Amino acid sequence: MNVSEHIDAVYAEVCRRNPGEAEFHQAAAEVLESLVPALDRHPEYVETGIVERLVEPERQLIFRVPWVDDRGAVRVNRGFRVEFSSTLGPYKGGLRFHPSVNLGIVKFLGFEQIFKNALTGMAIGGGKGGADFDPKGRSDGEVMRFCQSFMTELYRHLGEHTDVPAGDIGVGGREIGYLFGQYKRITNRYESGVLTGKPVGWGGSHARTEATGYGAVYFAQEMLATRGAGFDGRRVVVSGSGNVALYAVEKVHALGGRVVACSDSSGYLVDEDGIDLDLLKDVKEVQRARISAYVDAKPSARFSARGTVFDIPCDVALPCATQNELGREDAVALVKNGVRAVAEGANMPCTPEAVAVFREAGVLFGPGKAANAGGVATSALEMQQNAARDSWSFEQTESRLAEVMRDIHGQCRTTAEAYGGNPDDYVLGANAAGFLRVAEAMTAQGVI
Repeated sequence: MNVSEHIDAVYAEVCRRNPGEAEFHQAAAEVLESLVPALDRHPEYVETGIVERLVEPERQLIFRVPWVDDRGAVRVNRGFRVEFSSTLGPYKGGLRFHPSVNLGIVKFLGFEQIFKNALTGMAIGGGKGGADFDPKGRSDGEVMRFCQSFMTELYRHLGEHTDVPAGDIGVGGREIGYLFGQYKRITNRYESGVLTGKPVGWGGSHARTEATGYGAVYFAQEMLATRGAGFDGRRVVVSGSGNVALYAVEKVHALGGRVVACSDSSGYLVDEDGIDLDLLKDVKEVQRARISAYVDAKPSARFSARGTVFDIPCDVALPCATQNELGREDAVALVKNGVRAVAEGANMPCTPEAVAVFREAGVLFGPGKAANAGGVATSALEMQQNAARDSWSFEQTESRLAEVMRDIHGQCRTTAEAYGGNPDDYVLGANAAGFLRVAEAMTAQGVI
């Protein structure tokens, strides 16, 4: 059996053993297809079943989360934690609270996290978790009771040397605070390093809130630099208007670019003057309103509930909302309108068909496991500060973040050229570079 046949067999087994988990199948296919050149050079990884072990999580947890709402009614949600790989360090990955959360989504995110975390060069493994709970519209008391119930089950699997969750969609500083408080209450230990994404006042890191958005922009900047270009004077479109999108907008503007459009689940807005970040933050973080409220405050902008934000002509696109938001038709529209670079701020926001369009058109494409690694990299920096009982300045932390993103970009190009002959193939570069680091460590640690 040659390497391609081996990969096909592994993927068929992934689909058989994980029925109905479409997102996990998609993530596995994207990684496995690009590993053929690396496995051709390293047949020992085929012989020792490295890939078969990597696609099977070390541990999968599913548990009931009962809680009481403000009317006194008992509610029940489902919680998840997939501890995928501890080869390079404690399991590391966020918690997502959203109605769409299911085992397949958590597994896709955890699988991606293995390679993303490996690319940072830091001692962190891969994992992910969450619940099908929606914090939107819930009172602080309801969110607190849910988080306490969630942690009452999950705490026994966590620890600063075992599994270190962070935030994700629906889990911000408020939720992290309630989760940490319950962990401390149950264990009678103040383990600052057991959760990251904490507020700066009690163990959090400066620049953590900004890190994923900033990191995606830094990665895009490095891609543009290979063409002798930068953000100065560029038109940019950012999908989403959550934490990642907001700080992507902020960094693009700081680098001289102009973000002309962003979105939420209700539609998208276009502001040819450049998105007013203060106004957008007020709409989304203070008013917690739909993005159309931006247009109410600034009539020169326009809102559309039809089409997508990717219909807007731009030089750089930063999809920062959620998985599979950018499909083939969106990619075709972006290419037709002259896009030069796409960097994924979200996890797997581009469908395989969209990625194929970008690669065929010669558009620089930064996959999420490389382009959005800034968030988990800064979480690892937060763990370092917690271990040393230290706190770094914003400037020091952002400098380290920029350094990590430059290094990831360099790894991707070097690996893509070495294994595929094309340094612009960031998909091959990211997957192969992350895989090779993990595979080497797995080999050293034996069959476990």
